[in-house]
Amino acid sequence: MTKKILVWLSGWVDSAVTAYLLKKEWYDVTAGFMINYLAPEGEFCPTLWDLEEAKKVAEYLDIPFFTFDFRDEYEKKVLNYMYEWYSKWITPNPDIMCNSEVKFKVFLDEALESGFDMVATWHYARISTDESWISHLLKWVDNNKDQSYFLAGLSQFQLSKSLFPIGHLEKPRVREIAREAWLPNAERKDSQGICFVWKVNMSDFLEKKINPKSWKVLDTSGNILWDHKGVFYYTIWQRKGLDIWGQAEPIFVVRKNIEANEIIVWTQKDLALYNDMLFVKTWNYLSDENIKFPLKAKTKIRYRQDDQDCLISKTEWGYEVKFEQDQRAIAAGQICAVYLEDELIMSGIIQ
Repeated sequence: MTKKILVWLSGWVDSAVTAYLLKKEWYDVTAGFMINYLAPEGEFCPTLWDLEEAKKVAEYLDIPFFTFDFRDEYEKKVLNYMYEWYSKWITPNPDIMCNSEVKFKVFLDEALESGFDMVATWHYARISTDESWISHLLKWVDNNKDQSYFLAGLSQFQLSKSLFPIGHLEKPRVREIAREAWLPNAERKDSQGICFVWKVNMSDFLEKKINPKSWKVLDTSGNILWDHKGVFYYTIWQRKGLDIWGQAEPIFVVRKNIEANEIIVWTQKDLALYNDMLFVKTWNYLSDENIKFPLKAKTKIRYRQDDQDCLISKTEWGYEVKFEQDQRAIAAGQICAVYLEDELIMSGIIQ
């Protein structure tokens, strides 16, 4: 029996190739476009632009096309999460939250309730299924742009109901397929920015919900360098947007002093940027919940980071991740993704 697949058609070339390949393989393909965010009136709205591009692709491929309005869910699960965490001085990861709570939950639930067997997205990662029908999340073929890190919050059920049709292809080949198939958006440039919001000025975006304050910027010796607009705007190892002039070397955020409303900055060589340990309270297990500790593994604490060797041990209140080499800019609120070879086995929020 032919499987019914709901493809997330975003308007970008990767999703168009995803739909094209599935149809070519004789799946019963339907396209779904998610409306998760609309810019305020008077501002440029990429969602409406993307919607028109997605319609062109669906029409060209001759597949059914539906729109899903998830704005309320997106605001509750992603935007409010961003505002809440930034207001607590913690740097969130909206892309991982969007994947686990919207794309592979709200969208997936809608698909299953509507009679589809699975959803398909254009993520650059791979899913393999073993003889016990357990799904495993694997890295993409190109480690430099592997997106498995952004999928670290998924569950076994979500993986079992998902397809990544371009997960075995390198990005240049995806673009070639789009051109060979004469897809309408074959030459459209890739998107960047917050999930579904795209490129925004983060300070302006956060000020819609969080009132800014003027606090102090200090170096690691306690010298006041400048005022700033609120420490929640700044992330550990941030360089751009600090508005500090006259420094011989690039300046980075190295610490945030919550009690004193201060951020501490210095150069990349400063030891305050480096640590060999982090803590995670609980893990999200993607395929096997019976992992034994201590565990030697490899981790990432940010997208596109090289794998880092570590030892993970259980403690009285959670888990300690001890790295073989000092890590630059470990930030609370970000995700620690744990790998065994190419498989992402579990993830946790850095405390």
